[in-house]
Amino acid sequence: MTMIQLFNYAGIFVFAATGALAASRRQLDIIAFVFLAAVTGIGGGTLRDLILGVPVFWVKDPGNLMVCAAAAILVYFSANLLESRYRVLLWLDALGLAAYSVIGAAKSLALGFDSTIAIVTGIMTATFGGILRDIISGEPSVLMRREIYVTAALAGSVTYIVLHSLHVGPEISSLVAALAAFVVRGGALYFGWALPTYHKPGRTSEELKREGYINSK
Repeated sequence: MTMIQLFNYAGIFVFAATGALAASRRQLDIIAFVFLAAVTGIGGGTLRDLILGVPVFWVKDPGNLMVCAAAAILVYFSANLLESRYRVLLWLDALGLAAYSVIGAAKSLALGFDSTIAIVTGIMTATFGGILRDIISGEPSVLMRREIYVTAALAGSVTYIVLHSLHVGPEISSLVAALAAFVVRGGALYFGWALPTYHKPGRTSEELKREGYINSK
């Protein structure tokens, strides 16, 4: 199994686990666990393949669906052991995002698309499943949180493309790029890293603090 294939299965499993965790927070049944796990695990890759005009990856290899089901069943029987399921969901999402930002970029490059398309598909692959999960389960959207999210996927995709252009081996490129994405997203979760946000001119500092545009500490 190549590093890219390993990242693919790891990303599916981790993202599927976040979907199952979302189902556990809503106290749903096992079928809903599997459904949310599958939607989250394969959602980003499905959109990527449809846009690239290639056979959808899980149709060619149904084993990807089995990975989603395995993650759902594991979470179904173990979610009650977790102290903070939403916190775990966010960190697992960060891992999945890191892996999928590499997978999306690598597949585009392998198919002969240029680096711009590879960046876009890397970001879509890394984020779309989580977006679907939050919409379906009614969780707070990861996109609406102030911490860096899409930028982390961008960092992973760009890092992989740069290393690939420098003819660095795929194993090292994949590991370094995934680490870059995870560090950026992990820093956002742990330290609250965020890009400057838009706010209407003329507001007082107290108004900005109340609305979350600046740190109140």
